[in-house]
Amino acid sequence: MLTSWAEAQTTLPSVTVDAPQAARAKPARSKQKTRAVAARRPARPLAPLAVAAAGRAQRVTPSAARDSLNQGPAGQTQTTVDRSQFDNRPSFSVADVLRDSPGISIKQGNGPRDFGISIRGSNARNGFGIRNLVIFDDGFPVTQPDGLSRSDLIDPHAYGAIDVVRGPSSALYGNYATGGALNFRTRPGGTIDGVEYGVDGGSFGYLNNYLAAGKKVGNFEGSLFASDARGDGYLGNSWFNTQTVNFLGTLQATPDDRFTFKLINNDLTARLPIRSSLNQFNQNPFQQGCTTGATAAAGCGTVSLFNNGFNSAAGTDKETAVQAGLGRDDRRTIVGGRWEHDFDNQTTWRNQFVFDDRNISQPTGSTSAIGDFPSYNYMSDVVRRGEIFGMDSTAYFGGFYNTLTASSDTRNVMPGGNATLGSLSSNLFSTTTNYGLRAREELKLTPALTAIAGIGWETTNLTGRNTAYTYTGAAGVTTTAITTADRQIQNTAPELALLYRLNSEWQLRGRVATGYGTPQVSNLFILPDGSSGNNTQLRTQKNLGYDLGADWTPNNAVKVSVTGFYEFFKDELVSQATPKAGISYTFNAPRSEHRGVELAADWKFLPGWRFSAAYTYLDEVYTEYVENITNGAVFSFNRAGNKIPGISPNELTTRLGYDQPSGPLQGLGGFVEVQWKDGFYMDNANLLRAPGYELVNLNVHYTTDLISDYFKSLNLYLEVRNVFDRTYIASANNIANSVTAVGVQNPASILANTTGSIYAGSPRAFVAGMKIAFK
Repeated sequence: MLTSWAEAQTTLPSVTVDAPQAARAKPARSKQKTRAVAARRPARPLAPLAVAAAGRAQRVTPSAARDSLNQGPAGQTQTTVDRSQFDNRPSFSVADVLRDSPGISIKQGNGPRDFGISIRGSNARNGFGIRNLVIFDDGFPVTQPDGLSRSDLIDPHAYGAIDVVRGPSSALYGNYATGGALNFRTRPGGTIDGVEYGVDGGSFGYLNNYLAAGKKVGNFEGSLFASDARGDGYLGNSWFNTQTVNFLGTLQATPDDRFTFKLINNDLTARLPIRSSLNQFNQNPFQQGCTTGATAAAGCGTVSLFNNGFNSAAGTDKETAVQAGLGRDDRRTIVGGRWEHDFDNQTTWRNQFVFDDRNISQPTGSTSAIGDFPSYNYMSDVVRRGEIFGMDSTAYFGGFYNTLTASSDTRNVMPGGNATLGSLSSNLFSTTTNYGLRAREELKLTPALTAIAGIGWETTNLTGRNTAYTYTGAAGVTTTAITTADRQIQNTAPELALLYRLNSEWQLRGRVATGYGTPQVSNLFILPDGSSGNNTQLRTQKNLGYDLGADWTPNNAVKVSVTGFYEFFKDELVSQATPKAGISYTFNAPRSEHRGVELAADWKFLPGWRFSAAYTYLDEVYTEYVENITNGAVFSFNRAGNKIPGISPNELTTRLGYDQPSGPLQGLGGFVEVQWKDGFYMDNANLLRAPGYELVNLNVHYTTDLISDYFKSLNLYLEVRNVFDRTYIASANNIANSVTAVGVQNPASILANTTGSIYAGSPRAFVAGMKIAFK
């Protein structure tokens, strides 16, 4: 169900009332008392318990208090997407689960499960991957030190809940948290308590076999998830094959010490189509008949490849994605460990280390990106619960250090098929390092009013050496151009919040907070035309945001949460597509404003019936930005007052469902779901608009317990997606405006021919699945 901060299991313990009294009653622990506390403490750090609708408080362990910092800090605008919302449907990707949260927008990325996840429009302008928010998996960071996250490794079947923290959050999460944070929580081993096997399959050759196993034995609790997903894809040249493993194990080594181990590995092999122009999308949305450039059907995308692999001396060949063999062959491996030590009932110390390696080979256009990106992330923090002047207090202080060093190549793709590689186009040696401190205090001023204050300080070092290669003549005489960058950037992010529980039904919250995000080193060396060059003047983007919200829970059947926000950005980092497929150019918009409204509602209006809705309204504009466009001379255009491209002003997901609560048909149910995404501008001049869409999905499912010595339960489901077979845009990267030789901006009819932007969404699809649980 959709849950607001008031109801979600993501509340910091400062809102509780009985734990501090317990601490005062037992200021010191004997060994006998220590053993008693350990017996109560779970082996796996659990999310803290929420304040119940009636206002009753629950005791929370120190480890749970600290773990909640990755889930839903007090005063923060946040939503938890619970497993009950997606357990009875074939959830292939994050797009199938995160749309249930307001503030979230999803667009198709470069791969089957690669999606751009945006909070309040934060990532909607980026050409690939995820930026401007920080992602965790069971509290372990999966955002690398350069701020890039990818969703390839996320199979929703593995998770029990996803916490969505919205709004600028750098005081607690550091660099890149201008939009907020996500924490994906796998299912505890004790919850699985056995083995589950599932299979989903359906249209376009889709097949996903997955396994979940978990157990709690003595002082150890572990869970393992593995999946193998493959399919032909609904676009031309979009077949895929991906395997994922996700393991979490926690050992209660002593009454005061817990050790947690985390492993995630994802292997991806996929073919990729070429992003279309709007006109190509209208002609041939699913890129059919695109075998070769010479015989390609109308609307097929092509790339221009050097016949000799290094320059145009031997001519070029226009090839389709199928003909060139464009795609991705990537691996991601994350290994993490965490040690938690309780000094006493009130104080927990945590140390966490993560090794994260992203290995890529991505011939996505006329060039291929190749590289290995190993990173290291260490943090140490202390959480203490107690009193200040008789008021319940939760204090947090921590430090962190993370670094990524990589050497990545960009090579020309040449004719020959199967992404044949030519000569080196550029090499980038880069280092990104972040280190800093953060502190936070939550103070319960009265039984109904909690104040929160936090601050983070961070230093970021960006160093890079980009070598661009030029080949002259048929012999390919090589010249190089070297651009370097060595930047040290310091940022500070304060935040303040108030949380007021008016009564058992109403909770009010207000917050003012800041965020910051430095550019990636690779952004510093890409010019507007997609070639290598000097873009090292890029600055850190910063935002100051105000949130005001209310949560209403009159009874167990109704939950409503509404939030209004207003954010002021300085030097916002905005990306747009370049003429080179798969390569984006990033620039600073000096000033912009983001404002909007988020609404979540959940209503169980009759036995078995349930209605839920997640709505987001966004109004995001440039308030200061002059764009320079070159065509012989340089022409300037004032974009102040224009909408920021890529931002859909209205998004809505609603669901009406019924599950038979009793009788012989108990467990049989279904729902109808409607998704609406409003149209949006694709360019800074607001001349070309991507059309919106409405989709309808239908689901029927059946769940039953099994009376057997070997089986526990059976879950069956069938879903029809895009019932009315709408043709729609699932992803549209921002495009660059252009001018005539006399400085007149080209109209929408010309921009509609700009390629490198659009992927169509899936036509009508049928997906069925089953899951069986073993004892």
